Amino acid sequence: MVFIVPSWLTILMAAALPVSEVRGAIPLAIGYYGYSWDQAFIISVLGNLLPVVPLLLFLGPVSDYLRRYSLGDKFFTWLFARTRSRYIQKHESFGLIALTLFVAVPFPLTGAWTGCAIAFLLGFRFLPALGAVATGVLIAAGIVTATVMGAKILIF
Repeated sequence: MVFIVPSWLTILMAAALPVSEVRGAIPLAIGYYGYSWDQAFIISVLGNLLPVVPLLLFLGPVSDYLRRYSLGDKFFTWLFARTRSRYIQKHESFGLIALTLFVAVPFPLTGAWTGCAIAFLLGFRFLPALGAVATGVLIAAGIVTATVMGAKILIF
């Protein structure tokens, strides 16, 4: 028996993955599957936001659990100290705006997954972090959609 994954589900899954997110899902939807820009935008944003709530809710408890072990405690102590010294000292005054802008830049390692990790490491509360990451995803999706549509016009 052959199971074929529907195109909308493929796009949703691509958007939910930490490697591709909206910057991979929107070109896939428009360029490969032929979706309209608005359909691609909506499916990709929804897919990119799927892992955000679990990430923001569970990164803390998972790290707390892993810190019970010596190796986990050493790793998270190093990670927190490194992140706080590199990020907070340089960007503390920007806070949630910096997080939104970081997620909004559609480059590798600047999406929702990394934004959630930064929000956790910096101790942002759930709702403000969710708003900042979601706003960043919307901005990134707008940039990617405009870029893909512009390229599509130039090519055809």
